[in-house]
Amino acid sequence: MKSTVETLSPTRVRLAIEVPFVELEPSLKKAYRTIAQQVNVPGFRRGRVPAAVIDQRIGRGAVLNEAVQEAIPEKFLAAVREHDVKTLGRPEVEITEFSDGDSLKFTAEIDVRPQITVPDLATVEVTVDELQVGDSEIDTQVSNLRNRFATLKTVQRPAQEGDYVQIDLEATVDGKPVPGGSATNISHEVGSKQLLPGLDEVLVGLSAGESKTFVTQLVGGEFAGQDADVSVTVRTVKEKELPELNDEFAQLASEFDTLEELRDDIRQRITRTKRVEQIYAARDKALEQLVAAAEVPAPEGVVRDEVAHRKQAMVDQLERMGASLEEYLSAENKTEEQIDAELTEAATQGVKIQLLLDAYADAEQVQVSDDEFGREIIHRAQHAGMPPQKYYDQLVRAGTAAAVYGDVRRGKALALIMERIKITDSAGNPVSLDEIRTATATDGHEHEHEH
Repeated sequence: MKSTVETLSPTRVRLAIEVPFVELEPSLKKAYRTIAQQVNVPGFRRGRVPAAVIDQRIGRGAVLNEAVQEAIPEKFLAAVREHDVKTLGRPEVEITEFSDGDSLKFTAEIDVRPQITVPDLATVEVTVDELQVGDSEIDTQVSNLRNRFATLKTVQRPAQEGDYVQIDLEATVDGKPVPGGSATNISHEVGSKQLLPGLDEVLVGLSAGESKTFVTQLVGGEFAGQDADVSVTVRTVKEKELPELNDEFAQLASEFDTLEELRDDIRQRITRTKRVEQIYAARDKALEQLVAAAEVPAPEGVVRDEVAHRKQAMVDQLERMGASLEEYLSAENKTEEQIDAELTEAATQGVKIQLLLDAYADAEQVQVSDDEFGREIIHRAQHAGMPPQKYYDQLVRAGTAAAVYGDVRRGKALALIMERIKITDSAGNPVSLDEIRTATATDGHEHEHEH
């Protein structure tokens, strides 16, 4: 076998491979065996059909095609090893010349890992927002917790915004009932806009036992898009009573004895969350800076595959929610071309970041231990709701175990980067990773009031 490599761009090469016909003999024999197992020929047992009979019944061309398709991956990998090509993604193969008895000639274009020089991390500085926790943020958390412990009390007055009502609904179009357009004893918060457009405005001022009709546009069923007359009848009106903010409330809603202790705990939790957000912001800024400084190119084929993967994941998620891509585009007022452009931009940056982290992992000789790899498998298996061994076996069958290994290695490289760059907040204060690790490590349990 002879092969040459041609550089098409910093991220793509073309391999030209020539395989003498004699080197195809093992693949030809395998092709005859494979076809013999698949065909039924009277007078011959399955798998025992002679080559001459297969040539006559099936055709020599089918055998040659089977042999070539079996041989190409093997010869391609041999050429990759010969030229030490660091491949990415899948090759695009084109057979340029082949006939029975002659050499097989084909080309394979493939994305390759570009040469990347990682910038000196000592020169990387990023600035994040100063960590500040205002009383209003704590008040909001306390208010949310207070609402969770609110009670509903029936009142003999017209409904107001924020009240809860039990209502009956009946929709008609041109005086005829709408199929599925009636409902009874529905609980609804006035002003929440959770039901029909126009309903909340009508409910304000209605007392128990009173009815009113309003016009709204239907969004589903055979009358979708048409105006309907909807009659609403109020059964009961209840107002929300909030517990008093005092030490008794703190004891009811948490493990703390005083309201002050509860507020201090909330402040600490918000602080921990914002510290982590600082690191996420620093990470994103550092990677963006490093990708730009290293001028990391993005292999087109890898980006194209990643865009297709992300788009399919989006479609699958929409389908699980009972929606379609067309409905999503309509709701977001976007075209499919705009979505494709957004996905391409995100995928391009994602691929560049992966290449950068791989280059840094190579430069630092980052290794992944069996324990580290095992912990990641266990974590992903738990997330997928599968036993770890079954999850790992599934990865092996799909040929994606190496991708998980690569993710772990990139994670370790990123951790090294974050330890070596300079992070300050907008007030000029240094941001310490150790402080954040300590703070989050002590948060070993969740309180009832945390969301």
